[in-house]
Amino acid sequence: MDEPSMPTPPAHSPGPPAPPIPLAELLASKDLGLRRIAGPAEAELLWVHTSEMADPYPYLLGGELLLSAGVLLTDPDHYVARLVEAGAAALGFGVRPVHERVPEALIEACDRYGLPLLEVPPETPFTAIARAVWRLMAEARHRELRRVTRAQQALATAAARPDPVPAVLHQLAAQLSGRAVLLTGRGEEVHAAGRRPPPEAAAALARLARVVARERPGSPASATDTHGGTHLAAYALGGGEGLALALATRRREAGDHTVAGIAVVLLSLLAAPHQGADAADRSAALVRLLLGATPAEVAPLLGSAGPWTVIHARRSDGTTADALTAGALGASLGSALVDAGREGGDTVRVLLPSTAGKATPQPGGGEAAARREATPQPGGEEPPTPPQAPTVPPQPGWTLGVSTPTPLAALDSADLRAARALAHAEATRAALTVDTPVTGLAALIPPGQAAAHARTLLAPLTPPLADTLRCWLSLHGSWDRTAVALAVHRNTVRQRIGRCAVLLGVDLNDMDVRTELWFALRQE
Repeated sequence: MDEPSMPTPPAHSPGPPAPPIPLAELLASKDLGLRRIAGPAEAELLWVHTSEMADPYPYLLGGELLLSAGVLLTDPDHYVARLVEAGAAALGFGVRPVHERVPEALIEACDRYGLPLLEVPPETPFTAIARAVWRLMAEARHRELRRVTRAQQALATAAARPDPVPAVLHQLAAQLSGRAVLLTGRGEEVHAAGRRPPPEAAAALARLARVVARERPGSPASATDTHGGTHLAAYALGGGEGLALALATRRREAGDHTVAGIAVVLLSLLAAPHQGADAADRSAALVRLLLGATPAEVAPLLGSAGPWTVIHARRSDGTTADALTAGALGASLGSALVDAGREGGDTVRVLLPSTAGKATPQPGGGEAAARREATPQPGGEEPPTPPQAPTVPPQPGWTLGVSTPTPLAALDSADLRAARALAHAEATRAALTVDTPVTGLAALIPPGQAAAHARTLLAPLTPPLADTLRCWLSLHGSWDRTAVALAVHRNTVRQRIGRCAVLLGVDLNDMDVRTELWFALRQE
């Protein structure tokens, strides 16, 4: 029998639900009566797990205090070796009723493999130990949250000063008791605060900043390193021009990464107005929109950065992202234009500038392609270059739906397509889905005629039925995946699709019918 004595996160969880607990703090709980009898005195506990299996290795995540009464203990050396291999933090052995005392062979094995061994007295139930660990974790989490809250307030106050960037860096250096530097992609200091690290560590910090600087595709959003006892970290700032926040501290504490993330968001927003005319134009466009201008009137301000790509994102674990988490996503994608969905929804929307790219090669290369390229256009003009979507990499912990590049006047359509792409990604369990533009034979039909035909063909369908049919066709007729994408029961999907077939008077099992309906639905 193998039962956890406390809830554990799902397998995809990136870490524990609370800061790790030093083993010494648990041993200091006198009411438990725990006694360390073997192994090192220092260990960090992430979980508590109870198991009486002969080999609990497959059920351990690493960092556990494993509790056992040794019901099936036959080979202590092999048992401890497997626990160490699984990454267990410590072993708690309960005496009685199975063993009157902790076996000597188990004590020797724990000393040999370096695994802390605790003796659990008969009067201490395993659930009491689990409860104590959770209490200590809650206290540690509370201390961390209080520290982060104080740091957030201090950084926000600094950002409101007349010299916000230096003020935020000074406050960040004080909160982390280290060095905070704003660096360019070439390692040049823009602003700095805090005690200077040794020259070798400073050089390593500059190299780390160049790793995250957004001067080449695929650069990570953050990176960490250690040099001579100094902890180094670098974070890319959203908004462009390869700026990075670099940190050097003598110690690393719980909450440091969160505090640094708050500073990254603030510095990204503060530095953006100084990173080129494009950002200033976007700011001016926003001001004019708020003062009553129409999108068409502000389009000239955004023309150099258009067209635009709309991104819809949701947390992969189902939680709702707060404003700071949404801002960090925008910074990672290289945009400060983020809607955190504060109306109660869990979808984050990001507006990303696109650039016109090279023409996409068409099917049927060779001489046919050469003839198409050599065909003169009416009036001797060059064929228009289709916009290319920016490279949007998958984001850890997020599911993304990405639209195709869209002119400013059609952003509402791009927003709808990004939402559909996100639903498709969640239904197929993909990290990212990009909406594909209408190409091939469908693109040869004039848009006006195609839209008119689509309206006539789909006229009998209500909007919910049309959305269900579109989703069902995009997922190759999968009932289950369509139900997931639409957040309805699969029987509801079956009923709606059956209703569509009746209203349209067609056989949805016919591929020709499906193709024509898909073509029509793509016009919406």
